[in-house]
Amino acid sequence: MSRIGLVAPVLAVRAGLNVLLEAAGLELVWQAATLAEIEPHLEACEVLVVCASGISWDELSQTLQNREGRLGLLLLVDRLQEIAQLAGMGLRAWGVLPLEASEVELAAAVRALDAGLIVSTPGLGGITLGRSPRGETAEGPLTERELEVLQHLAQGLANKQIGLALGISEHTVKFHVASIYNKLGAANRAEAVRLGVQKGLVAL
Repeated sequence: MSRIGLVAPVLAVRAGLNVLLEAAGLELVWQAATLAEIEPHLEACEVLVVCASGISWDELSQTLQNREGRLGLLLLVDRLQEIAQLAGMGLRAWGVLPLEASEVELAAAVRALDAGLIVSTPGLGGITLGRSPRGETAEGPLTERELEVLQHLAQGLANKQIGLALGISEHTVKFHVASIYNKLGAANRAEAVRLGVQKGLVAL
């Protein structure tokens, strides 16, 4: 499991996230109120969890420069516009969750970042999904599980129904769907299914 660094300017938020991360069994190696405080310790981190409130994009970009391909970033946001610049940062993997994300969502997101996936929730993902961290359309092959999820999407099943059918959680389904969108360059379910059919990935 990835070693995690946590940045949250507000002490109460930082404490709450600390509790959630530790309850999820994640290894928190450093936490700080600012990016400047955590920067000397980034070499020990594999995933950086950042509460976007009070953090400037210039500061974030400067902190992450020269770490291309080595660090995953999970950004916790409360506004959609805060995620529009993530795709161009050259990170190994990145993800976006709402600030009120649950313990289960945080744990699933970190595991997905550890696997090199782009992570989001349906309500936040429309701005950036369909792009790789370097801003290029991702064309990587779908995994066996992603193919199963895509097939169920083609049948019109909701995430909860797909989770029950495959024996996985609804949150895990969300992350598989996000990865499918990214790899196919799709913006929504209908487009993912259409592209899947065109590529011979979906049996109708």
